[in-house]
Amino acid sequence: MLKKKNIAASKASLVLFLCQMISALDVPLDSKLLEELLQPPTITQQSPKDYIVDPRENIVIQCEAKGKPPPSFSWTRNGTHFDIDKDALVTMKPNSGTLVVNIMNGGRAEAYEGVYQCTARNERGAAISNNIVIRPSRSPLWTKEKLEPNHVREGDSLVLHCRPPVGLPPPIIFWMDNAFQKLPQSERVSQGLNGDLYFSNVQPEDSREDYICYARFNHTQTIQQKQPISVKVFSTKSVTERQPVLLTPTGSTSTKVELRGNVLLLECIAAGLPTPVIRWIKEGGELPANRTFFENFKKTLKIIDVSEADSGNYKCIARNTLGSVHHVISVTVKAAPYWITAPRNLVLSPGEDGTLICRANGNPKPNINWLANGVPIAIAPEDPSRKVDGDTIIFSHVQERSSAVYQCNASNEYGYLLANAFVNVLAEPPRILTPANKLYQVIADSPALLDCAYFGSPKPEIEWFKGVKGSILRGSEYIFHYNGTLEIPVAQKDSSGTYTCVARNELGKIQNEVQLEVKDPTMIIKQPEYKVIQRYGQVSFECIIKHDSTLLPTVTWLKDNDELPDDERFLVGKDNLTIMNVTDKDDGTYTCIVNTTLDSVSASAVLTVVAAPPTPAIIYARPNPPFDLELTGQLERSIELSWIPGDENNSPITNFVIEYEDGLHEPGVWHYQTEVPGTQTTVQLKLSPYVNYSFRVIAVNEIGRSQPSEASEQYLTKPASPDENPSNVQGIGSEPDNLVITWESLTGFQSNGPGLQYKVSWRQKDVDDEWTSVIVANVSKYIVSGTPTFVPYEIKVQALNDLGYAPEPSEVIGHSGEDLPMVAPGNVQVHVINSTLAKVHWDPVPLKSVRGHLQGYKVYYWKVQSLSRRSRRHVEKKILTFRGNKTFGMLPGLEPYSSYKLNVRVVNGKGEGPASPDKVFKTPEGVPSSPSFLKITNPTLDSLTLEWGSPTHPNGVLTSYILKFQPINNTHELGPLVEIRIPANESSLILKNLNYSTRYKFYFNAQTSVGSGNQITEEAVTIMDEAGILRPAVGAGKGYSETLFATSPVMHTVRPTFYKVQPLYPRIRNVTTAAAETYANISWEYEGPEHTIFYVEYGVAGSKEDWKKEIVNGSRSFFVLKGLTPGTAYKVRVGAEGLSDFRSSEDVFETGPAMASRQVDIATQGWFIGLMCAVALLILILLIVCFIRRNKGGKYPVKEKEDAHADPEIQPMKEDDGTFGEYSDAEDHKPLKKGSRTPSDRTVKKEDSDDSLVDYGEGVNGQFNEDGSFIGQYSGKKEKEPAEGNESSEAPSPVNAMNSFV
Repeated sequence: MLKKKNIAASKASLVLFLCQMISALDVPLDSKLLEELLQPPTITQQSPKDYIVDPRENIVIQCEAKGKPPPSFSWTRNGTHFDIDKDALVTMKPNSGTLVVNIMNGGRAEAYEGVYQCTARNERGAAISNNIVIRPSRSPLWTKEKLEPNHVREGDSLVLHCRPPVGLPPPIIFWMDNAFQKLPQSERVSQGLNGDLYFSNVQPEDSREDYICYARFNHTQTIQQKQPISVKVFSTKSVTERQPVLLTPTGSTSTKVELRGNVLLLECIAAGLPTPVIRWIKEGGELPANRTFFENFKKTLKIIDVSEADSGNYKCIARNTLGSVHHVISVTVKAAPYWITAPRNLVLSPGEDGTLICRANGNPKPNINWLANGVPIAIAPEDPSRKVDGDTIIFSHVQERSSAVYQCNASNEYGYLLANAFVNVLAEPPRILTPANKLYQVIADSPALLDCAYFGSPKPEIEWFKGVKGSILRGSEYIFHYNGTLEIPVAQKDSSGTYTCVARNELGKIQNEVQLEVKDPTMIIKQPEYKVIQRYGQVSFECIIKHDSTLLPTVTWLKDNDELPDDERFLVGKDNLTIMNVTDKDDGTYTCIVNTTLDSVSASAVLTVVAAPPTPAIIYARPNPPFDLELTGQLERSIELSWIPGDENNSPITNFVIEYEDGLHEPGVWHYQTEVPGTQTTVQLKLSPYVNYSFRVIAVNEIGRSQPSEASEQYLTKPASPDENPSNVQGIGSEPDNLVITWESLTGFQSNGPGLQYKVSWRQKDVDDEWTSVIVANVSKYIVSGTPTFVPYEIKVQALNDLGYAPEPSEVIGHSGEDLPMVAPGNVQVHVINSTLAKVHWDPVPLKSVRGHLQGYKVYYWKVQSLSRRSRRHVEKKILTFRGNKTFGMLPGLEPYSSYKLNVRVVNGKGEGPASPDKVFKTPEGVPSSPSFLKITNPTLDSLTLEWGSPTHPNGVLTSYILKFQPINNTHELGPLVEIRIPANESSLILKNLNYSTRYKFYFNAQTSVGSGNQITEEAVTIMDEAGILRPAVGAGKGYSETLFATSPVMHTVRPTFYKVQPLYPRIRNVTTAAAETYANISWEYEGPEHTIFYVEYGVAGSKEDWKKEIVNGSRSFFVLKGLTPGTAYKVRVGAEGLSDFRSSEDVFETGPAMASRQVDIATQGWFIGLMCAVALLILILLIVCFIRRNKGGKYPVKEKEDAHADPEIQPMKEDDGTFGEYSDAEDHKPLKKGSRTPSDRTVKKEDSDDSLVDYGEGVNGQFNEDGSFIGQYSGKKEKEPAEGNESSEAPSPVNAMNSFV
C-alpha cells in the first residue's frame, strides 16, 4: 500500500494572513509594526467586580493596560477622584495602574472599603475598568445565647438550630462533637441548607451533650464554634408511628428565584416514623438530564448551569408506610446581562465608515448605555462623524480626531456588563511585512502559496508580477487572496522563478520580490512485500526510492505504526530491513517511511510467523523418595547406611537428609541426624549407647523435599556408662538451716544404659572438711538439713547407671539459707540540700551481720509536722530502696518548712534488719503557693474592695503580700503598673482614688523570706457615673482622649497615659527535679503568654547523644519522666513550643536506686475506722436537723447569706433583659473570664459578654483546621474588638455597585 503526502511550508502562514479578512482594516500581529502605530488604551487585566480581601494582608487592586503611547492611570473611589499621593499607605506599581494598600504596615482594611474604578488614558482616548467593590472579609463571633437541654420523646422529630453569625463571605456550616469528629448523618439525621440539624425521628442513641455547630470562614481560615447543645431522648412504653410531615419548607407551596448559569438547590426535609423517603418531580416536564443531581440522601435537588428553560414547578414528595406529604416549589430563573455581540475594536482610515455594535440579553432585558472615554456619551464632546442608534454607534467619514475609546454598559437589577472598544483612525502609507527575497519550495503538481503581508491606511491595492519586468498576473491559473497572498493551484517545473508583489494607496507605493522553486516528487520504486516465515527463520523487506537530487531523504521503519523493537536481531540497511531469528512477537505490519523537507511517502507489508513442529513440555517436580535402605558395618558407636535414590523428576537432587527414631525411649518421634550431598548414597553414622535405632532418608531438589523413605531395619546399641553429667547445678537454701541442691536431669537418650541415678556431694567451702555424698534416684533435687546460716558450700552432681559412673563432674558454689540481718546501720546523717530535697548518709553494716546476700538499704521517712502551722497529721511513711552496698541516697519530694524523721535498715534476700534510731531533720522555707483566692467586691465610682485567702501551702512564714494593678482600656492597652506591699496578717484591702468606669487588672502573690510565690490575677471594673458622664473616646494606638467635661477632684485622680504593652520575653526558671529509681518529677516556674505548650528535653549527662523530647499535656508546670535507668546522671531542660531558642537553663539530676512505696495501709488502721464511723454519725445527725428545719419552712444558712448579699459575681444574668436570673449549670453563666465582673449597675458591656475560642487566636479569631481541630495561638487578646462604628457615608451600597455600573 503506497501513501503520498505533500507538505507546503507556506500553508501555516496563509492561515495567519487570512485572518486579516474580517473588518474594514485589521492590523497584522507584527511586533515591529505594532510598536510604530498609535493605539488607544486597552485594559488587559483588572481585579474582580466583587473583591473580598483578607483584612490581615495587603490589598492589591489590579489594573493593567496597553497602548501607544503607553497610558497613564488614575483612580476614583466611591465616584470621586482618589488622590493616592495623599495616602502614605497606598502606592501604584511602576508602569502599571495596580494599587497596593499596605495593610501590614499599620493600615486598616475597613478604612479602604468602597467602590474603585481605574482609568487608563493616552492621547488617543481613555479606557476604564469595571466598578471594583472592595470589601474586607468578616468572621464575627457567635451571638451569646442560653441553650436549654432538648428533652425529646423517642420517635418525635427534632431540629437543632445553628443560626451562624453573618460573615463575608457566608460561612460553611458543619456539625461535630467535642472530640472534633463529624457527627454521622443519614436519611434520618441530616444537615439542611441553612445549617440546622434535622432529625426525622429521634432514637435513644441520639442522646448526647455535645452537638456543636461550627462555622468555617474560608477567606480568613477561621472557625467559630457554637456552644454545645444537649439532647436527651426519653423512651416510652410504646413508640407511635407517624405519617410524614415536612420540617422544611413549611406550607404546601413556596417560591424560589435563581440566576441563569448558577446552581439551583431545592430542599425538602420531612419528619415521620418510619423515616420518610424523598422523591422529586417537575410538573409538566422532566428533570434535565446530565445536569440533575441528588444530595443529602435525596433531600436536596441540585441542577447545575440553570437557564430560563428550567423555570417551573418542582414537587418533592415525602413518603413512608403510613402516608405521604408533598410541597411544590415554583422556580423562576432570572438572568444577569450576558453578551450576544460585544463591541470590537475598529481601525479605520480617514474618510471611512464603520459601526460599533453592543448587544446583550438578560431577564429582565438589560439597558444599554454608551460612554466615550469614560464619560456618558450624552455629555461627551461632540463628534460629527458619530451617531448613536440604541445598541449601535454609526461612524461616517471619520477623521483622525475621531479616535476614542467607547464603553458599552449593559445592566439590569441583577448585574452589569462593561466592554471597552476603541475607534482608531490611522493614515499610513503601504508597508510590506513579508521578508524580501523569501524562498518558497514546493513539490511539482502541488499548490504554491506566495505571501505578501501588508498594511496601510487607507487599505492598499495589491498586484503581482512574474519576473522583475514581467506583465501583471491575471487568469484562472492564479488565485489572489484578500490578504495579498498569491496561490498557484498546480505548480509545475516551469513555475519556478522570481515573483514581485506591489502595494499602493494614495499615500505611497512599495514592492517586494520572492523566489519559487518547484521540486520533483519522492517515490518508492520497489515496495516491501507480504512475507510468511517459520519461527527462528530470517526475513528481509526491501524499500528502494527515487527523489529530487536537491533534497536529502531519510528512511524510517515502523512495526505496527510504532518504533522498531530495541533488538539487535533487527538490521536496517540502506534499502532494506532484515529480521534475524524470527519469533512469534515479530508478527505484524512493517512500514517504510521516506521523508524530505517537502514531502513524505510510505509503503507497508505484513509479516506472518508460523510455528515450528511442537516439542513436548518438560515437567519439573519434587524427587521421588529413596528406597532399599541397608545397614552395614555395625559397631558399638557407629554404623553405615546406604540407599538407592528415587527419580529426580527433571530437577537434580541437591542433598539427602537422614533422620533417626529411638524406639526404646521415644517411639514414633523422628530426629534430625545429618545430611549429605545429592551425589552421595552412603553415610557413616555416629551412634549412642542403649538406643534402638531406625533410619529414614529424604531427597531434596530445587522444587522441594521428597516424601520420607521407608524406615530401615532396627539396630539396638549396647549399654554403657553415662558420657555426661547433669547441667545447671545450683545450691540455694530455703531456710536458715538448710541447703537445697538442684540440677537438670539427663534424658533417656543421654542415660546410655538402665538404672540411671545421681551421686550428690557437698562440703563447706574454706573449711577443711571431707565430701559428704549420697546416691539418689532419677530426681532433680536434694535437701541438706542442719547447715549453718548462709555459708558457702562446694557442690557437685555425678550421673551413674548399672554400668558405671560418668566422668568426674565440675564443682559449683552454693549458699545455705539466709536469715534476717542482725545489725542496724549506724552514724545516720542528713544533709538538707533545699526545701524539697535532702541527702542521707549512713555507715555500712558488717557483712557478717547481714546473714545473707546484701540487696541494699531501705530508708523510711515521714513528715512529723509543718513548721508554719504546727499542726500534726496522720503519719504516712515512705520507703526508698537503695540497691547494693550504697551508703547514701537522695530523698526527693519533701515539703518545705517541715519537720521529718527517718531511719535506715539493711535488706537481704530474707527481709529487713532492725531500724536505726530515728533521725530528725527540718526542711527550710520555700516560696509559698498562690493565695487560695482573690475576690473583688463592692465596686464604686472610685474604689474596689479586695479580699483574699492565705496560700494553701505557705511553705514558710509569710512576710507580706504583693499587690500589683494597672488599668486596661477598650483597645487592650495597659496603663502604668502600681505595686503595693501588704502585711501578712491582712486579708482585705480597699483601693480608693480609682478612675470611674475603668477596668483594672490585679496581680496578687504572697512572699516568704525566700521569695515570692505564684501570683493569682483578677480583673474588675469600677462602676460608671450615672449622672450623665460621657464615655471617653478611644483611638487605636493613642490611649484615652481628653474628657469633654469637668470632673471633681474627689471623683478622679489624674488620668494616666496609656501605652501599648509589648509582650515580655517569656522565661522558664526554677527548674526542679525529684528523682526516684526509674522516674523523675520535673517542675518549673513560667512567666509569659498563657496557653503555651511546654516540652521537656533530657539526656544522659556528658553524653553526645541527641536530646530526647517529651510534650507536656496542657499548660501544666510539671511533668514525670518515666523509663529512666537507675543510678544514672541525667541532664534536663524545659522549653515552649512555637518560641525559637526559648528554653530554660540545664539542670542535672541523678536517679537513685529508688522506688517509692507506702508502708501503712490506713484502711486497716483502727483510728481510721473509728474516724470514719464518727463522720458517718455526724452526717446522719445533720440530715435529721435539715429535714426538721425544712418541714418548718426555714431557710438554709447558705440561702440566707445569698439573699442578704446578692453577690453579682455568682448570680447569672438573663441575656434578654439584663436582670439576674436563677441558678444554672450552663456554661453561659460562669463568672467572666479572668475575673471579669458584672458592673454594679447591672449593665453588661458587649465586649465583656462574649466568650469564644477566638479570644485566644490570631488577630480577631481563633483558627481551626478543616476537620474542626483548634490551631489558634495565644495572642494576648482578652477582650472582643470594639463594635464597628458607622461606615463612611460616601460609600454607595456594594450590592448596587455590583448590579449597576452607572
